[in-house]
Amino acid sequence: MADLRAESAALDDLVAPLDDWAVPTPAAGWTIAHQIGHLRWTDRVAVLAATEPAAFAALLATAPPDLVDRGAAEPVTLGQWRAGRVALERALLAVPPGVKVPWFGPPMSPTSMVTARLMETWAHGQDVADALGVTRAPTARLKHVAHIAVRAFGYAFLVNGLAAPAEPVRVELTGPGGEPWAWGPVDAANRITGPALDFCLLATRRRHRDDLAVTAVGEVAEAWVPIAQAFAGPPGPARGRGAGPAESAVGRAAGGAGSAEPGDKRGAGGRS
Repeated sequence: MADLRAESAALDDLVAPLDDWAVPTPAAGWTIAHQIGHLRWTDRVAVLAATEPAAFAALLATAPPDLVDRGAAEPVTLGQWRAGRVALERALLAVPPGVKVPWFGPPMSPTSMVTARLMETWAHGQDVADALGVTRAPTARLKHVAHIAVRAFGYAFLVNGLAAPAEPVRVELTGPGGEPWAWGPVDAANRITGPALDFCLLATRRRHRDDLAVTAVGEVAEAWVPIAQAFAGPPGPARGRGAGPAESAVGRAAGGAGSAEPGDKRGAGGRS
């Protein structure tokens, strides 16, 4: 929770001084206001899921295809977003031990939901940073983003209409401070290695694989890299090669527990 607060505060620092939130971001059709509006809307829906599961189920059952875009388009103020973050923290801390929170993807424990919210805050924060031409210094909080992406391994295949591989993949990343982060069996034949930042940009679909120092060895690892996603819902379009802060061919596909691009993610919530 402390890391989620810190990630939110980092994005808050970027948008609070702005007089105009109408600045376009790399997510097609989304301004900075849409990005913050989406985070605020998703926080509000997460509070509903944590406090009124039946009401959330009703929302899910009647959700229109453009639910996420509608939420992002709602007017939002800095104060509303801040208040929503506090409300979400209180709601998740009040969930009884052992109880999972329903979501757009599989139900999640409160801890997984916090991880998902951090991942999405970081990913949409990347869109805001790109829109402003700001380069953010990576932090150890990226481990949460990488973790949820690794946990979503099987889901990434299923959501793309593919069978989830039985073979495990070893993921070895280098954290911002040079520290090693690893998941999966040490002796796995399939491996993914690279900087943690690059892996997170890949799994949130903020950069094209060819623009990242992510290496895959093995058939399963090679198949996973182009479809990796740290969020629930349809994969949505990935960004084109060379699509950096100023030149993005990105579509929308993230939001929720993570983020791949905003719109097509259906409110996302990372697989856990």
